Amino acid sequence: MATRSRPVSKKCAVIGGSGFLGQHLVESLLEKGYSVNVFDIHKGIQNDRVCFFQGDLCNVQDLQLALEGVTTVFHCASPAPSSDNRELFYKVNFIGTKAVIRACKQAGVQKLILTSSASVVFEGSDVKNGQEDLPYAKKPIDYYTETKILQEKEVLSSNNPDENFLTVAIRPHGIFGPRDPQLVPVLVDTAKRGKMKFIIGDGNNLVDFTFVKNVVHGHILAAERLEKNSAICGKAYHITNDEPIPFWEFLSRILVGLGYDAPRYHLPYLLVYYLAVMLSLVSLLLKPFLTFKPTFTPMRVALAGTYHYYSCEKAKCDMGYSPLVRLDKAIEETVQSYSHLRRAGSTAEM
Repeated sequence: MATRSRPVSKKCAVIGGSGFLGQHLVESLLEKGYSVNVFDIHKGIQNDRVCFFQGDLCNVQDLQLALEGVTTVFHCASPAPSSDNRELFYKVNFIGTKAVIRACKQAGVQKLILTSSASVVFEGSDVKNGQEDLPYAKKPIDYYTETKILQEKEVLSSNNPDENFLTVAIRPHGIFGPRDPQLVPVLVDTAKRGKMKFIIGDGNNLVDFTFVKNVVHGHILAAERLEKNSAICGKAYHITNDEPIPFWEFLSRILVGLGYDAPRYHLPYLLVYYLAVMLSLVSLLLKPFLTFKPTFTPMRVALAGTYHYYSCEKAKCDMGYSPLVRLDKAIEETVQSYSHLRRAGSTAEM
């Protein structure tokens, strides 16, 4: 008996589907009955229900193979924010995104949902309950942010209902969850090396950390609401857990949950920040002679010592967004998923 094919409108592509967010997004789309193509530079996802396409993000012909018959594209490919490769950020986030837009239009794709970042409005100073109408950062804190601004502008400006091409940008902040190769593994490694003893500033600065399942939920809601004449066309939306938490409390809960000591000694924020600036200048001066990468960079210090949390009211109003998983449960799930990183001999529990 022949199986009935899914409606064409349910066929989508996830660009960057081998990554942390991409894998979670693909799994959720499959659960909702979508037919999914994945495009990435390497195959990091193993699922027989997915059609995988390997290629260069900047190559329109490579992309077109993955976009054939697709009506909705989720673009979440990006180098890790921790990288310091300016050329790579520019190539992937800007040049690659221009190629994605071109390929989408040539393939007849109707909807493009971009994974942007709330950092596009962050300049290293406090942002409290930030709204989407904040201006783009004039002095971005790093190359990642600088190129995410270019990327978001490119995607939103390409929104054109007359050509049946609709776009929206999702701005998550502080994504975490099971299988994240960055936050928890780096945090544990730092603790193992005895470098998680200090709190930068007074420790009261509130920050958004967003569970990956909630970020995925925001993306899919955007895709489902993205129609001609809808309020979200050509707009950007903050998607967070909507539960700001002190930065150092969040890190401490992860560390303690895995059997490590929480940081407890305070260092003055401005002192650490200016030391980080000086070390960055020294590293630049020494670059022709040796590679020197300071542990503390101005960007990392700013992220650790300032307020940066964002309002989700616009997403709630226009998309009906509400976090699926509350923060306490999200932290618990995340810690449990990293049981293999638990400190030897520890019996700590959440």
